[in-house]
Amino acid sequence: MVLGKRFFRCFDWINFGLIMALLSLGLLFVFSATYSPEHPISPLFKKQFYWAIIGLVLYFAFSLKDVRKLVDIGYLTYFIIILLLIYTHVAGHVAMGGKRWVNLYFMKFQPSELAKLFLPTFIACYFSTISKVGKIQKNITISFKKSLFPLSILLLSFVLVLKQPDLGTALLILFSGMITLYVAGLDKKIFVIFGLLAVLGAPILWKTLKPYQQQRVLVLLGYGDIRKERYQIEQAKIAVGSGGIIGKGILNGTQNKLAFVPEDHTDFIFSVLSEELGFFGSLLVIFLFLLLFIRILIIILTIIDPTIQILAIGLLAPIMLAVFINIGMVVGILPTVGIALPLFSYGGSNLWVSMAALGWLNNIAIRRFYY
Repeated sequence: MVLGKRFFRCFDWINFGLIMALLSLGLLFVFSATYSPEHPISPLFKKQFYWAIIGLVLYFAFSLKDVRKLVDIGYLTYFIIILLLIYTHVAGHVAMGGKRWVNLYFMKFQPSELAKLFLPTFIACYFSTISKVGKIQKNITISFKKSLFPLSILLLSFVLVLKQPDLGTALLILFSGMITLYVAGLDKKIFVIFGLLAVLGAPILWKTLKPYQQQRVLVLLGYGDIRKERYQIEQAKIAVGSGGIIGKGILNGTQNKLAFVPEDHTDFIFSVLSEELGFFGSLLVIFLFLLLFIRILIIILTIIDPTIQILAIGLLAPIMLAVFINIGMVVGILPTVGIALPLFSYGGSNLWVSMAALGWLNNIAIRRFYY
């Protein structure tokens, strides 16, 4: 229906251009963060480059497949993802202090990243299935009883990822899932109840956190030794501030080249960008993200089918939240929770899921007037 000439005519080339600009900048700063005179093109950059190509393939693959077929596949796939999350606790690959990866020998991937991609399909498909007309209705409040199953699956996903431990991804799944349920029409009273329970249960939740996770929250509040617990965030803030207005130039960031900032090619890559491109460069990247998100949100508002609209919100929410949280933790206004910057941070799983989600959103944009 939308293949051939119609596909290219309806394809959102502006959004694709924004994505390519962000992806290219991401590759540039992975290159910069991993550069050394002895090995200008590092193995890490080569991997990221290959992963970016695979990400583009996924983008177009998710742009082409019929949206409703993807929703049906995604609904069933999410139960497999739950099993994979359980499997990681039993026989997952251990790295960086967590058991988060499934090792396929030729590659490793994080099932928690797939959870971000397919959770919205599970929620959208579930509510459309239980509807008497087989379709979610606008402005209809969904009772707690009907929402009990997806809420249970969401909380199970949150706990399984939290126990890996991966607090950052667990929070992304929880918050994006709650946003999706809110858009689906879940009774607003339930959100108030959950909010009160979270506040009242804060002391208990605090005790369930790992010592290093508690330390990260305390660091945000100003506690910790600047040479120990506060070292990473202080060095990142120095890198951001030292960039000034126009930056020190590509490959000229001293905090980066002297390896003062830990994880500068992954979670803290925004500090490399800020040091080398300065305030204007950082502002440009934030503007590109905002422009992309605003365009997608405008498109979502034009979607006729509430089921597809809920799916689109669920796909966009974790990417938006990740950008906000990542930049917030680098500049020191949010605790360090280990969330990658989409399209920028080194890593295959996060990049592929982000590209697949954006391709899916492009698919929805192409077909939004046909449902």
